[in-house]
Amino acid sequence: MSLEELNSEMNETYADLGDELSVALDRETRNELALLQAALEPESTDELVRRAVHMLFQTTVDTGKLDFQLRSGYDVTYDEYLSGMTFEEMTGANAYPKMDDERRYQF
Repeated sequence: MSLEELNSEMNETYADLGDELSVALDRETRNELALLQAALEPESTDELVRRAVHMLFQTTVDTGKLDFQLRSGYDVTYDEYLSGMTFEEMTGANAYPKMDDERRYQF
């Protein structure tokens, strides 16, 4: 897969998510969410869920897990996704033709 395929899948998923998401809660998650609600007193439970997604995302980026998953699935890193270019495109490695080693030193 490639950067273009990642961008395409990202845009499709973004459109499919919409503005609201219904999530089924298991007993442990419901208990933890209730405790966080009581302790942090956010305006709504939705705010806690948004914070949780941001925290999971940041942790995944910071630990390198996102890069690992992106490299495994799309052969790109998060930095490459953000820049819209692969490392090879950034450095110009794709700009030069492949060297013919047999004829390299012939005149």
